[in-house]
Amino acid sequence: MTKLWGGRFTKTAEAWVDEFGASIGFDQQLVEEDIEGSLAHVTMLEKSGILANEEVEQIKKGLHILLEKAKKGELNYSVANEDIHLNIEKLLIDEIGPVGGKLHTGRSRNDQVATDMHLYLRKQTKEILQLVKNVQAALVEQAKQHVETLIPGYTHLQRAQPISFAHHLLAYFWMLERDYGRYEDSLKRLNVSPLGAGALAGTTFPIDREYTAELLGFDGIYENSLDAVSDRDFIVEFLSASSLLMTHLSRLCEELILWSSQEFQFVEMDDAFATGSSIMPQKKNPDMAELIRGKTGRVYGSLFSLLTVLKGLPLAYNKDMQEDKEGMFDAVKTVKGSLAIFAGMIQTMKVKEETMTKAVHQDFSNATELADYLATKGMPFREAHEVVGKLVLLCIEKGIYLLDLPLSDYKAASDLFDEDIYDVLQPKTVVARRTSAGGTGFTEVKKAITKAEKILAN
Repeated sequence: MTKLWGGRFTKTAEAWVDEFGASIGFDQQLVEEDIEGSLAHVTMLEKSGILANEEVEQIKKGLHILLEKAKKGELNYSVANEDIHLNIEKLLIDEIGPVGGKLHTGRSRNDQVATDMHLYLRKQTKEILQLVKNVQAALVEQAKQHVETLIPGYTHLQRAQPISFAHHLLAYFWMLERDYGRYEDSLKRLNVSPLGAGALAGTTFPIDREYTAELLGFDGIYENSLDAVSDRDFIVEFLSASSLLMTHLSRLCEELILWSSQEFQFVEMDDAFATGSSIMPQKKNPDMAELIRGKTGRVYGSLFSLLTVLKGLPLAYNKDMQEDKEGMFDAVKTVKGSLAIFAGMIQTMKVKEETMTKAVHQDFSNATELADYLATKGMPFREAHEVVGKLVLLCIEKGIYLLDLPLSDYKAASDLFDEDIYDVLQPKTVVARRTSAGGTGFTEVKKAITKAEKILAN
């Protein structure tokens, strides 16, 4: 089979070589973007007087036929034609005759593929933005129901201070808000057109790059043709934002996995997001949370892979850059799937309030309150810290908690203690008093929910 670009060659490669070099197995996912870019390009060719009206109409008609077939899954691709661009051009020529070959006037596969990926990632980024908002909305709805539900807060995975469960959930809302901002900001650099840059040096045809950029909804064009065809920063940026997003999802997955264990019993995952065991009938495994935690590594891998591909490449296009797509496609699929699952997991998660309440009454997470109590009465905090540490040790030796300790023991430790200490030590009081901006106090959590709802509304 004679290749569309094979005029300079005297022999063809063996089939297995073609297969190794071909990208059609994965870049066929760009078919709609490829045709969209071609429609804009041929429209510009007519406007610029490069192709005649009747030729353009034939090409457009053929492209629309191919687009409809593509949407129905009716196009048959060939490895011999390497990639989606040559496949579409060959299919177009088969559909409308030799005039289809004029579509490639004034462009190269180099600027064509870059354009396709810009169009693809723009669409996918906007869809991901909505999916992020869906997860944020699920977090806010759970938070609204659990403002005064208490949970132990941890540092080093050791009980630290009691906090509002809503406050804990909202921490992830704000992480996701930063993720949203990163994706949104990336659109500024993503929404730029490389079309018309040619292979690397532009073209002698009197094309109008600004016009094709306008037709495709881009904000502008790449100012340098070399940069236009060799730039993959926009994919790296997408993968970087995706890696951070998956980091945040993975962290919450880890907590959901812990919380749903027999040791914690703070939450129960809905049956739709759990699985059983093939041998142990009692098991209910948080598989979806575990899978998202595991898939995080795939996205990291895609980022590291592309950075490694790009780090030593001279300008402009090199075949190495074909390796930019599979990781991008995989990351898009992974991120979108993870976000969709996550929204459902959070929405349907059952919170075991009684277990959480019991937990904050059977630990020493209110110890900081004791130190603060003494500090407000004039004792230097470091001295107060020492006094409370000894009281905690006394409780451990007696097998009791701070609320169980007799007032006489408190008085023996410091004359500053009084009967009000038992009110101060109540977990709800401990949490409610944390009224500094962004703190876990109930009034602050309610303010945070209001802010979050305004962000979602906008």
